[in-house]
Amino acid sequence: MASNPSKNNLLLPVSDPPRDDERVFKGSGMTKRGAHAAISYMSCAVLLVMFNKAALSSYSFPCANVITLFQMISSCTFLYALRYWNIISFHGGESLATTDNTSTLVPLKTLVHTLPLALTYLLYMLATMESVRGVNVPMYTTLRRTAVAFTMVMEYVLAGQRYTSSIVGSVALIVLGAFIAGAHDLSFDPYAYAIVLVANITTAIYLATIARTGKSSGLNSFGLMWCNGIICGPFLLFWTFIRGDWQTTINFPYLFSPGFLVVLLLSCALAFLLNYSVFLNTTLNSALTQSICGNLKDLFTVGFGWILFGGLPFDIFNIVGQLLGFMGSGLYAYYKLTGK
Repeated sequence: MASNPSKNNLLLPVSDPPRDDERVFKGSGMTKRGAHAAISYMSCAVLLVMFNKAALSSYSFPCANVITLFQMISSCTFLYALRYWNIISFHGGESLATTDNTSTLVPLKTLVHTLPLALTYLLYMLATMESVRGVNVPMYTTLRRTAVAFTMVMEYVLAGQRYTSSIVGSVALIVLGAFIAGAHDLSFDPYAYAIVLVANITTAIYLATIARTGKSSGLNSFGLMWCNGIICGPFLLFWTFIRGDWQTTINFPYLFSPGFLVVLLLSCALAFLLNYSVFLNTTLNSALTQSICGNLKDLFTVGFGWILFGGLPFDIFNIVGQLLGFMGSGLYAYYKLTGK
């Protein structure tokens, strides 16, 4: 029996398969929904880096894991409220009008199925939050660009995904620009650089796992986010407890400062929107497209980060490296849009 299309029209977009008439233009490799998802991700990512940097550096908050836990709790709270009010569903093609919002949100079997994704998500979140602490914002975004190479390798290993020589060339240009820009970083910190490298590896594994798990589990973007929060939350809570992060947080002098609370609340809200846009962008486009979007938004992150937080003396190597990175990102976007 055919279902009523109006009943299946979700108020918030998820990762339904794209139609040919949704292409940005004829022959394009990207749909309009995919383009919107990419733009939404880039906007949220720029703002989230700024607020995380403000909390960890400007206010010198010592517990990055606590912020990650707050973001995770906020995300699950938002998802539960939206699901309870029938604004979203957790499964692809699920009718909101016929689903009991008081029933089990996600079966235990499905939770177990998403366990590998949740664990890679936890590593990705922890490494990303820690990596932004010890590196200035412009240099952080420069180093993070090398994640695209790791993502390309992981997609080939996990899914056998191959790319054209044009795409590979644009990614190589991005990585070359990152190395040139980092050659004369006078604030070099081996530990901080190593953490950023770990963040790049976990990002690649996480993004390459999203699409596979979403298709095999039957969950949409919201369902995957819910499973990640439900599985990772207890682990992260235990980890912060044994490390003494909660005692440190209670003793934090700016804990109840209005400015710090505003930064923390906006960070949690943006983390929810960012995670949603990451799932949507990865499933509608690809893991590599998601990584490239992370490079395109760096133009704004570098500019705002340099103006607000400083810390990077711009020399000729840095300028050339930044330009090469942005050029590579632009070429990738062009090849993706034209389907080359």
